[in-house]
Amino acid sequence: MTESTPIRLSERMSKLPPYLFGVINKMKMERRWNGEDVIDLGMGSPMDPPPEAVTQKLCEVVQDPKIHRYPVAGGMRNLRREIALYYQRNYGVSMESETEVICTIGSKEGISHLCLALVGPGDTVLVAAPAFPIHVYAAVIAGASVIRIPLASEDEFLQRITTLCESLTPIPRLLLLNYPHNPTGTLASKAFFTEVVALAKRFGFMVVNDFAYSRIVFDGATVPSFLEVPGAIDVGVEFGSFSKSYNMAGWRIGYCVGNKKVIEALGRIKGYYDYGIFSPIQIAGIVAMRDCEDDIAVQAEIYQNRRDVMCDYLEKMGWPVERPKAGMFVWVKIPEPWSRLGSVQFSIEMMQRANVAVTPGAGFGEEGDGYLRLALVENENRIRQALRQIRRALSDMEKEGKIPPPSNA
Repeated sequence: MTESTPIRLSERMSKLPPYLFGVINKMKMERRWNGEDVIDLGMGSPMDPPPEAVTQKLCEVVQDPKIHRYPVAGGMRNLRREIALYYQRNYGVSMESETEVICTIGSKEGISHLCLALVGPGDTVLVAAPAFPIHVYAAVIAGASVIRIPLASEDEFLQRITTLCESLTPIPRLLLLNYPHNPTGTLASKAFFTEVVALAKRFGFMVVNDFAYSRIVFDGATVPSFLEVPGAIDVGVEFGSFSKSYNMAGWRIGYCVGNKKVIEALGRIKGYYDYGIFSPIQIAGIVAMRDCEDDIAVQAEIYQNRRDVMCDYLEKMGWPVERPKAGMFVWVKIPEPWSRLGSVQFSIEMMQRANVAVTPGAGFGEEGDGYLRLALVENENRIRQALRQIRRALSDMEKEGKIPPPSNA
């Protein structure tokens, strides 16, 4: 192949914008490579260690020379059984581990491959907005169209689903939910899920709930599983992850549970794409689910304390802030006049001037522009330091006359 040989990408690539989170992360790493101390409030990658028992089990099992063979693609039987027991224990949901549970290489991979199994050209997927990018682009990559439904009250959201189903031909094929919601931290009630199941049965669409932040809950809030609702397993599935509850983000282990036909379809797709999760990680996952319940509560308390430190400081800065009830982020509106920069430019300025990485709300769609997602992964002192540096950077910009003009100026 010569340099003049044309390289033609597939049409789907034109539908994928640059992955904004990757762009911000690249900027952060370049500054760190240059020796700068960048405080990371951007990526939701836990910096706290996994439970000690989990790490010890991995170190023990990995010494077995036979353990390095190809793993069981859909997940070890004992791990799938442990996931089923976890749902029974925490949500009162009974399921067959052989047919209604499958392990995934994190929930992001699972959602991506599931969209290949469920939707294609001519299909429509409904997604709450702002949205974590994969919730939109997994469907786009599969060839489907996406309609973004702005997050609102539960009643308004349900009414918009109803209106779309009554007005569109063909009826939307899939509703992709994410509660607790990333990035806003919005929670869903069991009554809301009950109405979603009723609508799914009435109109004939499927439901997927990304439940990755299920156990990072604050202030005694109640977070139901979608599958708690009678009939939910008839219309959909739920994804979970070890990344947040057990600080196992880099281990890439998650699961999908629910409707057996959907689970079977995901398994068929994955059979062509991957060989599953490294066996020692699966065995460590069994230990996490079976023995580390107390560790989850400790980690949630750590995140709640960091949330309070961050929100207290933001309020002192005069920023409007609503304290999330779950998740590992604070979703905050950029105050005037700085919101005029837009969230992307604001994030770049903070990286360059404050050495603080933040995630621009625009990364979650146009509904998120004007907001920042601030991760609670750094310790309390680092969070205070990051916000001091942001405040100082904004003060310097003001002294330099860098205040952005009104949009009609």
